[in-house]
Amino acid sequence: MSGRIHIIASGRGKTRLKQAFFSQPFKVANITEGRNEQELTLMMMSSSPGILEKDCYDIRIEVEEGASLKLLTQGYQRIFTMAGSARQTTTVLLAEGASLTYLPHPVVPHRNADFGSINEIHLGRCHHLTWSEIITCGRKLSDEVFQFRRYHSVTNIYIGEKLVVRENLLVEPGIINPAQMGQLEGFTHQASFVCLNNKIDCKVVIARCREMLENYTGIAYGVSLLPVNGIVARVLGYKAEQLHDINKALSEVVNALTRTTVQPAL
Repeated sequence: MSGRIHIIASGRGKTRLKQAFFSQPFKVANITEGRNEQELTLMMMSSSPGILEKDCYDIRIEVEEGASLKLLTQGYQRIFTMAGSARQTTTVLLAEGASLTYLPHPVVPHRNADFGSINEIHLGRCHHLTWSEIITCGRKLSDEVFQFRRYHSVTNIYIGEKLVVRENLLVEPGIINPAQMGQLEGFTHQASFVCLNNKIDCKVVIARCREMLENYTGIAYGVSLLPVNGIVARVLGYKAEQLHDINKALSEVVNALTRTTVQPAL
């Protein structure tokens, strides 16, 4: 199945949904709480039980100048057993002064699943981007720990025409054992969290994020500076819901500091 989503958010101050095109199996719902809420909150929903063989999804998100969008998902993204593969392409365009927060649920690849995604993100000079991703080992209770064939996710982030961040996550359990040294080393789930904001003090953000992460048990984590004004966090654990909660908590830390700790724009 080929599915498409095209979202355009616009407005200074209060953000509104300017356009929302979607085809089967997708639907986009406005779940913004309160009429006076400045940020637009949307949820991407799907009538499909998950990603099936030969599925090809195309998602395009545009946030116009001064607008602010939070994008959520309906639930865990299951990638079903397949003989072939499935693919997804996501394009994000943030205009000057635009903000996007993307907090999807964890991905659960089933036995023999093969999935690839490419995320192309273009930012204006003045920007705020929060982008996260969680991959699990599969269905533990069905004895499918790292039984999928391949999961490959590439995220390219540009400021203007310059590529500033590239995330390249490739997991092929049949070729490299995820449990070995230099890989997940016994952990079964991984969360990635990236934030770029040209006005925040990243050293303060990193300190607050580490302070927050110290309150969790059963995880390993690291928070580092990016080559541009931003941070990246990696969290390893055993529970998908816990990592999803952690990514939401990291987003809340960043958003709070965005309002209080600023430095001159690049």
